[in-house]
Amino acid sequence: MTEHQIEIAFKEYNTLTELNETDHDLCLEAVKAMEGSHSPYSKFRVGAALRLQSGKIIYGSNQENVAYPSGLCAERVALFYWGANHSDDPIEAMAVTASTDEFEILQPVTSCGSCLQVLAEYEKKQNKPIEIILFCNNGPVWVMNGVDSFLPFLFFEKRLNVEVKG
Repeated sequence: MTEHQIEIAFKEYNTLTELNETDHDLCLEAVKAMEGSHSPYSKFRVGAALRLQSGKIIYGSNQENVAYPSGLCAERVALFYWGANHSDDPIEAMAVTASTDEFEILQPVTSCGSCLQVLAEYEKKQNKPIEIILFCNNGPVWVMNGVDSFLPFLFFEKRLNVEVKG
């Protein structure tokens, strides 16, 4: 038997004000994206903002449906919109935040496995990692360089598709 250990590295900032201006502004765009959240059942609003190489910002918010699990997470809303409309303009960074009136969120909320797998697909498609910024109101900010920080054992089978075309 061989035992392996996996470590991840990420940056943690105390507040948004410690980020560089570009990342700080992207986080503010993620807060704006939450305004489009349709979350009458969970009352848990999530906003995502993608910054593209061109500087364009893509927004996503969680969209719930009474016929659970027909809804979609904010990250996938933004990522699928990018894939359908802007896939020739690489994603540089994604900021994600969440809010609820039910309780205080004290640390960043991480993306679900489905969102991370979609993020991995698009990192592979554009052949470069996407900076991921997770934050909460009045709390820490976590910055990761790519989806490998979350899913070290991503599902990819190279024989399924030798080359992903844009």
